[in-house]
Amino acid sequence: MTSYLLIESRDPFESHGLAQRCELASALVAEGAQVTLFLVENGVLAAREAAQVREIEELGRLGVTVLADDFALRERGITPAQLAREVKPSLIDALVEELGRGAKAIWN
Repeated sequence: MTSYLLIESRDPFESHGLAQRCELASALVAEGAQVTLFLVENGVLAAREAAQVREIEELGRLGVTVLADDFALRERGITPAQLAREVKPSLIDALVEELGRGAKAIWN
């Protein structure tokens, strides 16, 4: 099974990057791929439950793993309790490990 790592760094409220990444993730899952979306930098703003980003909810339903960089979360004052249920905090090491396993990466 092909594995993809989609990395989103832009603020979802200032860019269409997250919506595009989620659309791509949905298409890849439909083709049978394993997909992880890793939110870094300002991309973690979409991870908050209060943000109500429906694309994140949809990815959770599709089985996409959604991770948020714990350092970026802390820098923005976002606690684990504030995360949407589909999002798991993660060390950036997980991103490196996925790349080491041969995941195809798309960084935005």
